Amino acid sequence: MSATRRQVLARSGALGAGIAFTGALSELFTGTAAAQNIGHTGYGPLVPDPNGLLDLPEGFRYRVLSREGGKLSYDQGLVPSNHDGMSAFAGRHGRTHLVRNHENRVTAAIPVPTIDGLTYDPAGKGGCTSLTLDGRNKVLSEQVAIAGTAVNCAGGPTPWGTWLTCEETEDKAGTNGYTKDHGFIFEVDGADPRRSGAVPLTAMGRFQHEAIAVDPQRGIVYETEDAFLKPFGLFYRFLPNKPLGGLGSLRAGGRLQAMRVPGVPDLSSIQETGACFEGVEWVDVPDPLAAQTPIRLQDFGPKGITHAQKLEGCYWGGRCVYFVSSFAHSAEGSAADHFGQIWRYDPSSRRLTLVIVFGPDTDIQLPGESPDNICLAPSGGLMVCEDGNGAQHVYGVTRRGEVYAMARNAQNIGTPEAPEWGEFAGVTFSPDGDTMYVNCYTPGTTFAVTGPWRR
Repeated sequence: MSATRRQVLARSGALGAGIAFTGALSELFTGTAAAQNIGHTGYGPLVPDPNGLLDLPEGFRYRVLSREGGKLSYDQGLVPSNHDGMSAFAGRHGRTHLVRNHENRVTAAIPVPTIDGLTYDPAGKGGCTSLTLDGRNKVLSEQVAIAGTAVNCAGGPTPWGTWLTCEETEDKAGTNGYTKDHGFIFEVDGADPRRSGAVPLTAMGRFQHEAIAVDPQRGIVYETEDAFLKPFGLFYRFLPNKPLGGLGSLRAGGRLQAMRVPGVPDLSSIQETGACFEGVEWVDVPDPLAAQTPIRLQDFGPKGITHAQKLEGCYWGGRCVYFVSSFAHSAEGSAADHFGQIWRYDPSSRRLTLVIVFGPDTDIQLPGESPDNICLAPSGGLMVCEDGNGAQHVYGVTRRGEVYAMARNAQNIGTPEAPEWGEFAGVTFSPDGDTMYVNCYTPGTTFAVTGPWRR
């Protein structure tokens, strides 16, 4: 298949990591035309921002909701660093609750403040904050939603309106000063964080979590493992004891299983778009807590298990779950090279299909320009965050397959001679579709973008 990265984005309708869709997207990967080059499509050319923060098309405007180093509400301390995955939830009286990840490692400049009742491990600097906005995007409060976690990268929303935040690490107690094991998923209630607390969902596994997607009919939770060094990650599903039970129901436990594609030990070896595999198997994980051995190294029997490098995006569309392998490098141990795969798994038929694959001869820049977080736009198209080298954008993809630049990060964190821009993350829309919220990872900034979205 010969296609540029942007053509693949448009043809597939999606690519990236972090946001889980629960709407009906049965036509997400079908019926779109090939993309045009970036140009004056979509909402028009980007207009340089005189304030040097965010370039947008004419007619659009932004408001800075939050910036790292600012003050949190209730004297909780400073707004933490490294703004990452995010989702918006409807609140009472027209309010919106934004739950935002902070991908803080032990070296983070500004940690998530530790708060009694909301802190898992006082040594952890990651976590989530929650912004409550009124109908005009005025910040009513900004507070800690969970603290004491580590490397909170992505996650996904639940059908009952909470956020599952994922730790992209498997450091154990005693490593990097941590007092507890890490590598878990935590449930966060953005409206009232104390309702959710800081309880690890241990039955969902301890590994380098990236993203999740919830089957809104069955309640099964699918999980990706972002392991880019061999042994590579696995694709998981969690069968809850109390499916679709609402806040706290996932604490009741369940079974964690890993996907086995018979005869395919490494997904990168499959290079033909449309390749289909029947009879996908799900194998119980021997030790979900990985007490002695990381899950991807555990013994799954003589048939083994199916691995893939750099599993990231995971989202629900129509009747299927989609997941992404961002790249595979044979020099690092993968069976073959590619610059991205999008897979679709149909639970009803137990069928796995390779929707898109593109290789080294199509766009050698891809590993440095990988799309990241993604969400649906009010027009029915998509918004995709760019995470790579050079200028960083939020790209839109129309339902006709056109790709256009929606926003450009104008904050130069390098020098005039060697400019550098931080990635975008956490793109999401308000429940009424009138506002796009998006994060700049560095310096941590959360924007609200309004304008003629339905034009």
